[in-house]
Amino acid sequence: MVIGFQLKKNLWDYQNKKYVRLTNNIRRSRGYSFEHKLVKKLNIGEWMARRLGGSSTGLPDIVAVNNKESILLSIEAKTGTSNSIYVPNDQIDRCFLITDMFGIYSDRHIILAFKFMRKKRQIIGGEVKYKPRKIKEYYKIIKFKGKPKHFPIIKCNYNGDTFAIYKTKVKKVKLKDFHMPFKY
Repeated sequence: MVIGFQLKKNLWDYQNKKYVRLTNNIRRSRGYSFEHKLVKKLNIGEWMARRLGGSSTGLPDIVAVNNKESILLSIEAKTGTSNSIYVPNDQIDRCFLITDMFGIYSDRHIILAFKFMRKKRQIIGGEVKYKPRKIKEYYKIIKFKGKPKHFPIIKCNYNGDTFAIYKTKVKKVKLKDFHMPFKY
């Protein structure tokens, strides 16, 4: 009896780990695709953009520059199928470091790019279900007066509302939309 239980538990653990691994690969692929498309759209006219590898490298997802107009964009890109997408505080810190490092540019911006996918993920009765919805993209500019002691986690919901999440409080913040130099 105990052996049968242990076999079932091991099978469930294996299947669950396989599902988690598959889910993580899908998420990673979706994020890479969004970043790749952003870079492709940004590489027009006077703009040059490169995907930097994101979290694993300790750098922002994308850096874009317009040398003629002296503009630098440090971009963190996020995609999701839920109603909210979060940008961790360490990733905002990395973007800040890049904008701080390249002081030669007169306009330096941290851009948070959010893409809500056309399928909304819901858990109904313990099962994951997907419901169709309209794709939405938001490009939000985040500014700080000097370097904060602690960067907040930023949350964006499907309607484009943004929130700063600190250790002890959640504060609704009105991050301005940034007009990217391409059509979307």
